[in-house]
Amino acid sequence: MAPRCAACLALLPALLWTAAAVAQTRSAPIPEGSTRGYIRHVMQTAVTVDGKPMQLAAGATIRDQRNLIIVPVSIPREGAWANYILDRSGQIFRVWLLTPEELARPGGGG
Repeated sequence: MAPRCAACLALLPALLWTAAAVAQTRSAPIPEGSTRGYIRHVMQTAVTVDGKPMQLAAGATIRDQRNLIIVPVSIPREGAWANYILDRSGQIFRVWLLTPEELARPGGGG
């Protein structure tokens, strides 16, 4: 019985690493109705998208390439390609910073 437990313990780090890697992938696809643009953080809730000044809505969420929620100041200083959704008032409500694979796909979400 002891060798079997030792084998299980030896596999534990690989299992934990795999679980962490799976947890960092997008749990849900980026919605089809989203728009693609190059987003840069300016200050507080002010951003630019493709050079156009825009505002983040109250309660806006920004997800990085690992699908983790980040604060606006965590958007890369040089900016990043993203898909986003506007709320009814025209402010940015949801943002997904794109991975190279997502950026390679055409257009908006999916």
